[in-house]
Formats: sequence, structure tokens, C-alpha cells
Amino acid sequence: MSIKNNILSILNSIPKNVSLIAVSKTKPVAAIIEAYNAGQRAFGENKIQEMVLKYEELPKDIQWHMIGHLQSNKVKYMAHFVHLIHGVDSFKTLKEINKQALKHHRVINCLLQLKIAKEDTKFGLSKSDIENMLASEEFKGLKNICIQGFMGMASFTKDSSIVRTEFKTLQNNYSTFQQYKSFNFNPSIISMGMSGDYKIAIEEGSTMIRVGSSIFGTRNYT
Repeated sequence: MSIKNNILSILNSIPKNVSLIAVSKTKPVAAIIEAYNAGQRAFGENKIQEMVLKYEELPKDIQWHMIGHLQSNKVKYMAHFVHLIHGVDSFKTLKEINKQALKHHRVINCLLQLKIAKEDTKFGLSKSDIENMLASEEFKGLKNICIQGFMGMASFTKDSSIVRTEFKTLQNNYSTFQQYKSFNFNPSIISMGMSGDYKIAIEEGSTMIRVGSSIFGTRNYT
């Protein structure tokens, strides 16, 4: 199967209201060009340095999504071009994104990462963390970010009932948080589901899936 065929196959199998982010981390520019030529414009990276190099080399109508764990001291390297930051898991990081966005006279769109997995290895905010943040005056003072929704990662398990329950948690919380709508919190995105579980994620309300190996093939991390 070619990258183009993989993309078309996925797009044909998902509802029209679900966005596909092609996760291109560790993949060469040539593979991204192949996906680009198939019509794909949204790509996800988990390392800022790698994303910056690809941004400089590739067409400028690509939307770059930062999907990995984000260190606040790295935000400045992508603040001028990043399209959406998925994994915001602390208020400190959000304030840094706002600061860097201001320098570039832009508003950076973000998703708050809600911790839905039981695993300790997964990052994320608790429901009460998010409620406290959204209700705070300090959050309301952030004029250069816009929270467009939430991101979650399910447990790494073959038990699909656990995965489904965790995705349900994200969808339920998404509905609860709607009451906090404001100029910088306008949620419409639920980013959940990867190559192994995106079909379950869509059934549970995902509007954005992050798919890598089902498009580009298995990763070589060596």
C-alpha cells in the first residue's frame, strides 16, 4: 500500500466532520511530500526541533500540529508558525505560549490535555485542574491563546473496553466544560484516537484523529 492509498482509505472510512492529522514524526521529508501530494495538509510532530526543520523545507500551506509533550522553554522555536498545540498540560506552559504568541502578533490555538489513562506514563491535567484554570482571572487575561478543545490519550492496552471508557470520559468532560466558554476558550475539538484505536475514538465523539503508522508504516526509532 502506498502512503496516498493509506490516506484515501482512512478518509473514506471516517465521517466528514473528523479531521485527520498525519503523524509524520521520525518520517523523512519525502514521505511527507507523498502525503502532501495526496492532498493531506495537516501533519503532527512530537519534537519541536524536527518540526522546525520540516517547516523550513516544506510548502507553507502545511498546518503543523505539535502533538508531543511540550517543554515550555521550546515554545519560542515554533511560535511563529505552529497551527495547533495539542498537549498543553500545565498553566505555566499556557502562559509561555501566550507570551511567545504576543511577540509574533498572533493568537495560537491550543488543546488542553486531559489525563484519561490510568497509566502513570501519560501526561495531562485533571478535571479539577482544568476547571480551576478556566475559572481563574489569570486565564481570562491570556489574550494571545485560544483553547479550541481537548486532547486525550488512552491506556496502551489490548482491552478495548478500557480504551472506550477512557474516551467516554473525555467526551463527557468536554460537554461539562462548555459552560466556561469565553473569548479565549471556544471548544469545538476533541482530539483522541491513533492508528490502533481511532475507530473507537470516533464512536465516542472524537473530531480529530492522530494517525501515523497506518499512513506511513511502522516507525524506526533507531
